[in-house]
Amino acid sequence: MKQPINDAVSRVLTSGWYVLGPEVEAFEAEFADYCGVDHCVGVANGLDALILALRSLEVGPDDEVIVPSNTYIATWLAVSTVGATPVPVEPDPATHNIDPARIEAAITSRTKVLLPVHLYGQPADLDPILALAKRHDVRVVEDAAQAHGARYKGQRIGGHGDIVCWSFYPGKNLGGMGDAGAITTHVAELADRVAMLRNYGSREKYVHEVQGLNSRLDPLQAAVLRVKLQVLDEWTERRRAIAAVYSDALSGTGLVLPYVPKWADPAWHLYVVRSQRRDALQADLKESGVATLIHYPIPPHRQRAYAGHSVAQEVLPLADQLAGEVLSLPMGPHLYPEQAKQVVEAVKRSA
Repeated sequence: MKQPINDAVSRVLTSGWYVLGPEVEAFEAEFADYCGVDHCVGVANGLDALILALRSLEVGPDDEVIVPSNTYIATWLAVSTVGATPVPVEPDPATHNIDPARIEAAITSRTKVLLPVHLYGQPADLDPILALAKRHDVRVVEDAAQAHGARYKGQRIGGHGDIVCWSFYPGKNLGGMGDAGAITTHVAELADRVAMLRNYGSREKYVHEVQGLNSRLDPLQAAVLRVKLQVLDEWTERRRAIAAVYSDALSGTGLVLPYVPKWADPAWHLYVVRSQRRDALQADLKESGVATLIHYPIPPHRQRAYAGHSVAQEVLPLADQLAGEVLSLPMGPHLYPEQAKQVVEAVKRSA
């Protein structure tokens, strides 16, 4: 992988084209094809992808966007950045994703968008969400920052909703060598609007139709992503193999293991277990040389960033409970099954 990446970077450096251009266009075409959609627009990072997606749908002040209570704060920040109000909905405790059965009660006359997140690379249950959106005449924006290569009912994540937002942060399943992001969509008008908004609100040099951003996918990152996209499915299979080792060997340990519905084909960005003695388990694993992380220790409604917001007063017991119990075991294409078995043995000694 090192040499192909070096070659790709060298190609960009010698091209003399350092903003947008052929490399970005090639990645956009290749990633759109991978996702099975008509359009991809590269942007600077995953948060900008969400912001630009919402702006392309003209979401702004006085609008509400339904978001998961259990997610990374970027999902909420995008809503707040465009001036709208995030309206949290609790997760399905089995999947940790937003619970479609709870969404309708949160919809009001101000609701503009439903924003499900495919958390940990586990697809959210999209069909009932899309049906709700159609019934209430609202749009669907998907946060797929952790779901590269995941499938919902056999179809790749990337084009179920009106617009799908991606992060290519280095730690993602498909990651660059710095920040990067994109949107995918079947809707040409939305792709065109995002492409304009990412470039100072301009389609033509020095002609600015709206107040846009400078949020363009860097050609160096595009070149690296093109190389990694070629092996993404292989890396996903490696992740699935590690997940299978964990799921088989940790059954019966008292941990709550990931639940995968029959219609889901996860990308296994993370392998997240739950334990009521999470902190002690994490400490024990550290002593055994096993590094773990908590995704995420503080729910968005309890972050200081929202201390002055009405959502800080929301009662969201499931988000609070998950934040106190979740633990992410080592996961990635760099792991071998033998290493996963070592993790399992360390977990069993503690659990």
